[in-house]
Amino acid sequence: MEKISKRTVDALKPSKVGVKVSEAFLWDSELRGFGVRVSPAGLKSFIVQYRTPEGRHRRTVIGRHGVMTPEEARDEAREMLRAVAKGIDPAAEPEPDLNAITVADLCDWYLTEAEAGRILGRRRRPIKASTLAMDRSRIEAHIKPLLGKRQVGSLKLGDIEGAQADIAVGKTSKARAGSRGGATTGGDGVAARTMSSLHAIFEHGVRLGKIESNPAKGVRRLASLPRDRRLSRAEIEKLGKAMRTAAQDGEHPTGLAAIRFLLLTGFRRMEGLGLQRAWLDAEEGSIRFADTKSGPQTRVVGRAAADLLVAQPVASKSPFFFPADWGDGHFIGVVRVLDRICAMARLEGVTPHTLRHTFASVAGDLGFSELTIAALLGHAARGVTQRYIHIDQALKMTADRVAREITDLLDGRAPSPRARARSADPAERVLETIEAES
Repeated sequence: MEKISKRTVDALKPSKVGVKVSEAFLWDSELRGFGVRVSPAGLKSFIVQYRTPEGRHRRTVIGRHGVMTPEEARDEAREMLRAVAKGIDPAAEPEPDLNAITVADLCDWYLTEAEAGRILGRRRRPIKASTLAMDRSRIEAHIKPLLGKRQVGSLKLGDIEGAQADIAVGKTSKARAGSRGGATTGGDGVAARTMSSLHAIFEHGVRLGKIESNPAKGVRRLASLPRDRRLSRAEIEKLGKAMRTAAQDGEHPTGLAAIRFLLLTGFRRMEGLGLQRAWLDAEEGSIRFADTKSGPQTRVVGRAAADLLVAQPVASKSPFFFPADWGDGHFIGVVRVLDRICAMARLEGVTPHTLRHTFASVAGDLGFSELTIAALLGHAARGVTQRYIHIDQALKMTADRVAREITDLLDGRAPSPRARARSADPAERVLETIEAES
């Protein structure tokens, strides 16, 4: 062992045992860990060898002989070994700058990880596909256009709330393109829900070590107006009349049936449209959902709603009551059909959610309790049904009564309140007793 110099490096040859040639090393006599390696092909490189703070041996190349001198290599090796003495691994990969990741990159990471089931959402379960579809839509339509190129670490609360304001006034709105798909809209509700998605993405990033902090923490989300639109009895009658006229004029029969079903049950739009035949127990008057917004549920429906489902034509190989016109999916065009029907009936502000609210309002007008209505709508928390007396019979009778009332209104044969009171059958009087006791 001697001091490394140009002379000793020039004299270094690969090791040769018989016909086998292998690399050889020369270690410096003055600076421990500094050396030269010569490859079997004769290529010479300055190296430094040390033990990492974790106790692992590491050997790394400083530079090529001829490109740098032994003195320059020695100085570089001395700096590296000085860092090792301070507990630093000079050859380690630099820690990623958590503040440098862009919002677009973080959103892409979130979608990839969530779709693979590696990010947990509510109830410590993988995030649902429907939620991810909505998140993806908000990311592509609003978040990326406004904040996608910004580094997460550079964002301030004002930037987040500024983006919310831009969405609210329609800066990211786009008209519907082509014959399918919907338009990208703005408004307070869209803006607030987009901020909720962004806040959640940042939180997942912090929790899983992708970013240091959530720049949306503390954001004041816009308060959207409550969606309290409901159809009055007169409006339900107008809607039914328009539906009968539209049917004669060739309106989409699946769309008309779906609108009627949503109104008779109070189901959420995608719950109704995605309903599969295997889920219906027509005799019991119930539908068993493997999953809903509130988790797995058995939902009671009225006889009129069950009969409507049974009467739907069976599409070849389709599992859905409301199949799509083409492809394997279910019907999705109910909003456009509803818009056309409401334009004919001169009804404004009616959405599928209005039908759900109308169902609940009719049930309330008939005198049923909030707890009963919540169970029919799928809002009931676990254990609620156990607090009922004769709950199954009560719910079935309630669902039948509400569906029959709405059917009579739609078909233009609803009796007056006084006549309805005189014609109340014994089963309904039993139901009134159950409601009063529960």
